[in-house]
Amino acid sequence: MGDPWVALAAGADPVERSRALRRAHETFTRLGTVPRPVREVVAESWRRSAKAGVGPEDTADVELLDDDLAAYRSEHPLARVMPLVRELTGSFAADGEHLVAVCDTHGRLLWVEGHPATRRRASRMNFVPGARWAESAVGTNAPGTAVAVGHAVQVFSAEHFVRRVQPWTCAAAPVHDPWTGRVLGAIDITGGDRLAHPHSLGFVHAVARAAESHLALSSPLRPAGTTCLLHALGRSEARLTLDGLRMRLSRRHSEIVLLLSRHPEGLTGDELLCALYENEAVTAVTLRAELARLRRTLGAGRLASRPYRLTVPVDCDLSVVERRLNAGAVGAALAAYGGPLLPASRAPAVVRLRRRVADTLRRALVAGGDPDLLTDWAHAPWGEDDLDVWRALAAVRPTAAVGARLAALEDELAVPTSRALAEEAASRAAGAPRSRLPGRRPPSR
Repeated sequence: MGDPWVALAAGADPVERSRALRRAHETFTRLGTVPRPVREVVAESWRRSAKAGVGPEDTADVELLDDDLAAYRSEHPLARVMPLVRELTGSFAADGEHLVAVCDTHGRLLWVEGHPATRRRASRMNFVPGARWAESAVGTNAPGTAVAVGHAVQVFSAEHFVRRVQPWTCAAAPVHDPWTGRVLGAIDITGGDRLAHPHSLGFVHAVARAAESHLALSSPLRPAGTTCLLHALGRSEARLTLDGLRMRLSRRHSEIVLLLSRHPEGLTGDELLCALYENEAVTAVTLRAELARLRRTLGAGRLASRPYRLTVPVDCDLSVVERRLNAGAVGAALAAYGGPLLPASRAPAVVRLRRRVADTLRRALVAGGDPDLLTDWAHAPWGEDDLDVWRALAAVRPTAAVGARLAALEDELAVPTSRALAEEAASRAAGAPRSRLPGRRPPSR
């Protein structure tokens, strides 16, 4: 399986690919269905674009002009990296007759620079500084989609939602705040079919990472009040990044920080007891001892009481998955899902949250029916015994290997077959004693 974020594999025919995408785009605009060969990241973006009310003949609106644009750019964090961006991309844009654009987290273009003739052509579709190119404004496009899903992405030809943009190819990568992880905006390169190559995506991704490193070096001290990062997916002991330092929390402290990060307003001692402990005999003294140890770990002033709350905002990798699911970006959500939430935890609130997020993601995967995404889940450690996902995968990718694994899994889990259920129903109708079907417990006595 190739890179799902690359629009055109090396060696592919761009002309034939463009024709196929135009047919698929017409099908979607007429019927609302996404046929092959549209990539899942593009299909999800098309659905979000249509849901936002974007039409295929729409045009970007210019929201910032002249003094307003100049003032906004001067205060934006990405202004500090523009000299570096120009240094890294200048010759690339000039030699290839491309454009380099930088947008904010809302998809507004702040800088559009590059070959003069290409800039003039791009201005006819309002690809100019101050214009809003968010997905919700002009549909699928590299800078707008990159900030929507938080991942570098390439968009080729008729993958663009708006028709007047379809002669172009673009690749963009988000730039994150090095301290909070928040998306500040994206760096984009835009041009013709020559950009339809995996190298262009790798190049813009490297420029974005260099920009993040420059931001970190130019601001070596974390600004007061910014968000700390908690990594709790696929880890029994969470990792917390605080003041630029990474620390591993104990299992209980992982649970407490996770729950308090979900409740910035704070939780009472009784609420924390119910959320953390299965055993109702655990006393408040035990909890206070854990909180005292956590307070020493986090440092003075970061864990308040009455109610218990964190004084520094904490963003969790789980929240990234939830935000992408809420935006309908299932592929991007799966890419951010590092595994079950604190898998060793038995804390009731953590167990409920772990199940809810995993089930929401699983349902989205099954409903979407994308064979590559289903394969990724089914072959992950947490998905290898997921019967629903294997059944969905068998429906869209009925290979011998998938069929064999599904049959073995149904046998292992002793799932009743339709024939066995029919025989059981016939026996009951005839007054025969109730038999024990595979996977069913005998009646209690």
